[in-house]
Amino acid sequence: MQTEFIKSLNCNYERISLNETPDEKKYQYCIIGRGGIKGLLSCDLRYINGLSYLYYDISSKQNISQLYGKKCISREWIVNFFWSYRQVRRELERFLLDSSNLLLFPEQIYQDVESDSFGFIYLPYYEEDNGIKKLMDFFLEHMDYEDEELVICVYSIYEKLEQKGDAYLQSVIFEDVKKLEEAAEEEQPEPCRVSGEYESNELTEEIVQKEETIQKKHFFGLFDGKKKKDKEIRDNYRQNMQEMMTLSKVAEDINYNRDLGKTVYIEAPEEPAIIQRKLRTPEGKLIASVEENVMTLGKKKGEADIVLEDASISRLHARIIKEESIYYIEDLNSTNGTFKNGLQLQPYEKRELNEGDEIKLGRIALIFA
Repeated sequence: MQTEFIKSLNCNYERISLNETPDEKKYQYCIIGRGGIKGLLSCDLRYINGLSYLYYDISSKQNISQLYGKKCISREWIVNFFWSYRQVRRELERFLLDSSNLLLFPEQIYQDVESDSFGFIYLPYYEEDNGIKKLMDFFLEHMDYEDEELVICVYSIYEKLEQKGDAYLQSVIFEDVKKLEEAAEEEQPEPCRVSGEYESNELTEEIVQKEETIQKKHFFGLFDGKKKKDKEIRDNYRQNMQEMMTLSKVAEDINYNRDLGKTVYIEAPEEPAIIQRKLRTPEGKLIASVEENVMTLGKKKGEADIVLEDASISRLHARIIKEESIYYIEDLNSTNGTFKNGLQLQPYEKRELNEGDEIKLGRIALIFA
């Protein structure tokens, strides 16, 4: 599946290339072309130079891979996502569309930062992997591990999905998510102790605690293999280091008495200078220091690392990335575009930054110094 991002006037699109010319009269193309299905990104079928493309409107949205690249996913977010996913599946059933054609790769699920609503991509007559496994791996990597109920629920979903496949996605998965939502709403009252029932209540609590312990061991046991593998890697690394140290031992017959008492001066190697990059206005005013490997620019306080208060700036407009010693500017699907030295970036396009380059975000111009 070949995808790319395209900017056209005030709209941004994710464009998917089709391997062959589609039959526009087929049912699925007719329905998605008509639009109006809640939860789906609006889609247009276009032909360019004899090739066929589907254009999905992603204006003012961010894919969840970008949004949660360095943030934890909360219980509320997981519940909101699955309810949105259930709603869009019901809409597809209402229009007699195959829900397995929903793309569930994290980089192809979009969320409106302001309203938190989700937008899904529907690819007609798609028969390859739809990305559900990759999505669950993404959840496992980014969920809030301090929320024990969330961890147990996601591990459970992961296990059942591997065992039952798409049949589990039909309805059972939403029952498990509902339990997670109810667990968040329930208060935990103190147990009521009636005279003569104290020992009985204690026994009941002990049984419940044992059952919870068994359940947790079951879910976390799924990943014991991975932990054992990590331990083997560490042990092998330690063993290799010991062997290297043994090979590099100094022979015992070296004459250590030669030049005894004479101190040899060894010059310390020069450490490379750490260059602190900054963003300035064309007039030289300091806007921000680029201190992290990834820094987001936008007008949404609490989300953007560098807040630029201007109507032409998107909530999450662009980001500066440092990889090794090289800096890049990347557009984050902004409405008014990101420019480097006057050349506009496509949505999610990344270009190298050098000292003195001009970065323009909407109406704001900055110098990378």
